[in-house]
Amino acid sequence: MLPDYIAKAVPNPATNRGPWYTNTAPTYAGIFLWVAFYQGLAANTIDRASLAVCMLALAVAGLLSYALYYYAPAMLGMKTGLPLYVVGSSTFGTTGGYLMPGLLMGLLQIGWFAVGTYFAAQFILTGLGSTAKPGSAAFTIIAVVWGYSMAYVGAKGIHLVAKVAIYLNGIAFLMVLVVFLKNAGGISAHTVDPVKAAPFAAAAMLIQAVIGFFATAGAAGADFGMNSRNERDVRLGGLTGIALAILYAGGLPLLAVAGARALNPSLTSFSFDGAISSLGGMLATAMFFLFAITAIPSACFCAFIAGNSFSTMIPGVKRISSMMIGMTVAIILAVTGVAANLIGFFTIVGASFGPICGAMAADYLLSGKKWAGPRQGINLAGYGAWALGFLVGILPFLPVSDSIKSAAQPAVVYSFVTGFVVYALLAKLGLEPAPAA
Repeated sequence: MLPDYIAKAVPNPATNRGPWYTNTAPTYAGIFLWVAFYQGLAANTIDRASLAVCMLALAVAGLLSYALYYYAPAMLGMKTGLPLYVVGSSTFGTTGGYLMPGLLMGLLQIGWFAVGTYFAAQFILTGLGSTAKPGSAAFTIIAVVWGYSMAYVGAKGIHLVAKVAIYLNGIAFLMVLVVFLKNAGGISAHTVDPVKAAPFAAAAMLIQAVIGFFATAGAAGADFGMNSRNERDVRLGGLTGIALAILYAGGLPLLAVAGARALNPSLTSFSFDGAISSLGGMLATAMFFLFAITAIPSACFCAFIAGNSFSTMIPGVKRISSMMIGMTVAIILAVTGVAANLIGFFTIVGASFGPICGAMAADYLLSGKKWAGPRQGINLAGYGAWALGFLVGILPFLPVSDSIKSAAQPAVVYSFVTGFVVYALLAKLGLEPAPAA
């Protein structure tokens, strides 16, 4: 007997699919145009490595995100027409699939929603000229109103958000360009602090931050792939919406911060909002509000995906109830300021989903580049791969020596490799269960 989340799954028919430039590319690009992605990329990077090294690191991160995290899940989705929750039952088993990638995807969306709520509140307050911090009355009120509003829209009106998302993405695209152009004059004057110079460490941190941010969206490539017509759509949608988008949405803000710091010696911040503030006047004020508004699709989609995860895996609880409970937790994380720790959060995300993507890629290749179908119970090969990969991914957070922490970066890449290798070895040892159907 297959569980309902598999038995009731219906493949997306070819008639419902479209070309890469109408679905995969713009949707993925919108993820990277979200200010939460590039807000802190310049910190501990542009002061330790040249801008050329940083841009190269972004290019490498984009290609690794496409090749390692997105491609196999997207191909599985395209070939089967089934979502991540279902195709993941091969790698983790019909029972094991409840937790990974099922519930884990929903739990991580709570974290992303918290990050989005935190930055929305921060940008709105900055636009109002307020310096209110997390925990203050003003910050709390805005975060609560924003959070519950986005959660409700994600539950009831996601179809409306999808229609306006492309226009809001276009606004974000132009604003990133404007901030870059306004600060471009200082880029040539940017220098690296010789005392802090550490180009490899800076490049590793950028790769870690980018792929950690992308990891859950990479696994969700199965859901994007089920809307692709063929392998060409999978490839072009990924290369454009992921690799190219990372260079644009990561590179231009990073260069803008470098230029702003050179043009304004009094500017000490390495955050993108510092580059916005340097514009001054009504332009800066308008941009803070607009960047908050353009975060609406990301916030609503986080809530929507979390709701899908919880309602699919815990059908006994009403979808709106489980979603609102999850979003309440997210709002608390935002209000208390916990969500501000972006690099740490990205590391945990990458550690969680890095080995999941690695195990899925190994399963895909070992099965002859096709879906093997759901496997009975818990797939020990998948869970063993995840456990060891997750341990590698969180090494920088463990109480180990600084030399080990440094060598462990970019941990998100090593966690993928560990998941891939361990799954292949355990599968060869016969630890994959028999097919369930």
